Amino acid sequence: MPVKARRPLTPGQRFRIDDQYNDITTYQPEKSLLVRLQKTAGRDARGRISSRFRGGGNKKFYRMVDFKRDKDNVSARVLSIEYDPYRNARLALLQYIDGEKRYIIAPNTLQVGDTVMSGEEVEIKVGNTLPIRSIPVGTTIHNVELKPGRGAQLGRSAGSMIVLVAKEGNYGIIKLPSGEQRMVHINCRATVGLVGNLDAKNVFLGKAGRMRHLGRRPANRGTSMNPCDHPHGGGEGKCGVGRKRPVSPWGKPAQGALTRHKRKNSDRFILIKRSK
Repeated sequence: MPVKARRPLTPGQRFRIDDQYNDITTYQPEKSLLVRLQKTAGRDARGRISSRFRGGGNKKFYRMVDFKRDKDNVSARVLSIEYDPYRNARLALLQYIDGEKRYIIAPNTLQVGDTVMSGEEVEIKVGNTLPIRSIPVGTTIHNVELKPGRGAQLGRSAGSMIVLVAKEGNYGIIKLPSGEQRMVHINCRATVGLVGNLDAKNVFLGKAGRMRHLGRRPANRGTSMNPCDHPHGGGEGKCGVGRKRPVSPWGKPAQGALTRHKRKNSDRFILIKRSK
C-alpha cells in the first residue's frame, strides 16, 4: 500500500501524507457482519471521564471480526479486501464452502480468490490458522492467542510480525515486535504471515480536523494548566514540570516511567522484557 504526499496548496496539506487505498477491492461492507457501537466519549458506566480527550468523530459501523478462527478443516475463499474504520489493518471477507461469511484480519500478500483454512493439520500458508504445536520454528505469524480458545490478542495491528523462536515442552517461545520474548501454550492458535497495510505508520494526518474525525479531541499540556487541575500547573511563565519526574494528573509516573506491576502473574511467561 503506497502513500502519497499532498501538494502544499493549503496549510492543512503541507505536511499531509495520505493512504492511497490501492489494496481495497470494495467499499460495500457485508451488512450481516455490521454492528453499531454506542459512543462513550471516554465515559465509563458511571458517566465519568475515564479516558481523556475523546469524543465526536464520524459515524461508523463495527465489523464483527473472527479472531478465534475455530471453523476447522473447512476451506474459505477470499471475496474482498476491505477498509475497517476501527483499526489500521485491512479486513478480508471470507466465504466458506457452506455459505457462511466471516471477516478476518487481512495478512500481507493475501489476494481476492485465495483459499484459506484453519485446523491442526492444514498447510503452512499465508492466512491459514494453526495451533503453535503445528507451526515450524522460525515461521512469521500474527493473531496469536494468549489462552487457548480465547481468540487472538497479539499481533493484530498493521505491519505486526511475530516470530516463533522455539518450542520447549508445552510452550512455544515467540518474539514480539517490541523485542519481548514470552512463552505461549502450544495449543494457542496463530495465523501464518504478517499483517498487511505495512505503510500505515507512514500516514500523517497533517491537520487537527482529521484528528477530530477520528474521535480525538485536543489534548493540552499539564504545564499550561492551573495547579488545581494538574501537578505540573502553576508558576510564573514557562516553568516546566517543576518536579523530579513528570507525573500524570493523578500523581502516577508518566512519560517513560515503567508502570507495569512488579509482581504481575503473567511475568512468569516473559523470558526477555521488551526493548526500552
